[in-house]
Amino acid sequence: MAAYHFDSKLAQQIVARTMQIIDSNVNVMDARGKIIGSGDEQRLGELHEGALLCISQERVVDIDEGVARHLHGVRPGINLPMRIDGQIVGVIGLTGNPTQLRQYGELVCMTAEMMLEQARLLHMLAQDSRLREELVLNLIRMDELSPALMEWAQRLGIDIHKPRVVAVVEVDSGQLGVDSAMAELQQLQQLLTTPERDNLIAIVSLTEMVVLKPALNSYDRWDPESHRQRVEHLMSRMTENGRLRIRISLGNFFTGPGSIARSYRTAKTTMAVGKQRMPDKRSYFYQDLILPVLLDSLRGGWQADELVRPLARLKATDTNGLLRRTLAAWFTHNVQPTATSKALYIHRNTLEYRLNRISELTGLDLGNFDDRLLLYVALQLDEEH
Repeated sequence: MAAYHFDSKLAQQIVARTMQIIDSNVNVMDARGKIIGSGDEQRLGELHEGALLCISQERVVDIDEGVARHLHGVRPGINLPMRIDGQIVGVIGLTGNPTQLRQYGELVCMTAEMMLEQARLLHMLAQDSRLREELVLNLIRMDELSPALMEWAQRLGIDIHKPRVVAVVEVDSGQLGVDSAMAELQQLQQLLTTPERDNLIAIVSLTEMVVLKPALNSYDRWDPESHRQRVEHLMSRMTENGRLRIRISLGNFFTGPGSIARSYRTAKTTMAVGKQRMPDKRSYFYQDLILPVLLDSLRGGWQADELVRPLARLKATDTNGLLRRTLAAWFTHNVQPTATSKALYIHRNTLEYRLNRISELTGLDLGNFDDRLLLYVALQLDEEH
């Protein structure tokens, strides 16, 4: 695994760093003895026989003038094996008098090994991060957990059965270029992971991030209000720390098979409904929009067409929207005439006249509960509501 990360780019970085330590040409060879980094570009790609000796004998190899004459492509110097976890992953060669170079050789080799180890650790961290993101993307799309997915989570040290709720974070599209948008998303990702919150995060696209948040509080209870407060706190932090404008929607919490995928779907729909109904707000919560979110799946179907038919008759006559606004206010105030009249700044007789007019145009009896419910649902499905 270590050798995999030892490429020519890293080799050249080792050359540049070590040549700052000593006044000598430096060659870096891979585990097959091929020169992949050198202070002399003309030597790149050559096979270094001194390195092959070093690898095969697993020891430091000194090459003086006499030995160099019998080896192809080798100059006097010293060759030291570079090890990671005890395994030789390459050789670093210093050109010059072996006796003079030996005192620097171990220091140069140690510096090179430290750079290799750092590169390997960074690669492992990046790989772990990518695998965690892929796991999250699978969780929000799958209604059942496969044995392979559960094993995947176990290897990453993730408790796949921990109760979680999904939040969708959406970036205002068109604000920034690709590089800037990705940088801002990574900044947001940092805010969501520090301090440690056990959030599982994946960047879905340049405009969307999904967060799987631990759902239960310290008393093992689902408390939507505490999640609301955390979302609002995050929005404040983003305002302070970044220039990117975001929207956040929090889905519903479920238990059982497919709970994360279901939570994700409610969060996505909450985002869509929230932006439509409250475009000036930046955060939306399923608990505030339960009915319109649940009804959203009807859009485009024959059921929705039937449900909005009475409202369509009203809209055909109510060109300025006065009657629809009156109806919405009536429902908002629990069909209480006094409260509705006060909210609309009209007399109760005016309200009664408008409600009678609505009844005439829709063909529905507002005194009948079923008719009243039909009209309320139609309002929830109305795109212009």
